[in-house]
Amino acid sequence: PFQRRTKSGAERPSPSPMDAALKYLTACPRTVREMEDKLDSLNYGEYEVYQTVERLKELNYLNDEEYARNFVSSRLSSKPISRRKLGQQLYAHKLNKELISAALSEVDDAVETANALSVAEKFAAQFSSLEDGERRERVMRRLLGRGFDYSTSREAVRMATGSDEGLEGIEPAMEDEE
Repeated sequence: PFQRRTKSGAERPSPSPMDAALKYLTACPRTVREMEDKLDSLNYGEYEVYQTVERLKELNYLNDEEYARNFVSSRLSSKPISRRKLGQQLYAHKLNKELISAALSEVDDAVETANALSVAEKFAAQFSSLEDGERRERVMRRLLGRGFDYSTSREAVRMATGSDEGLEGIEPAMEDEE
């Protein structure tokens, strides 16, 4: 094992892979892949990493399905966001597409529309001092920036401001291909 030195210069063994893993989990929940990458970066062997991850799964400290569900739930309760943006965030946490799809299945069209309307109302109020056309355009751009699709965004702007006039010139954001 790697040796580390104390302040006095004496050598001491580095923490076990399990100790390192538990320390990494202290800050926040992690995915299996994030844990594997962390332990790899600490130069633990493949077998040690595998054994540690398997044990953490047995103890239910690592559960990607639960992680994805909780992630979606907590994000939606803290800040209205689109399914697309949630998917991108889950993908950044190194979850596979099947788990992402399953977690996002809870975000139906009604939830997506309600989230878009919530964002639109917030920004419509924030931009209330602007001329109507400018206000609608800025609200629309904020919605598109949060990953809402063009038609959902346009409908939310119409509901929040009473009109969707003048939004024809705003191009929908390009869809990311994964």
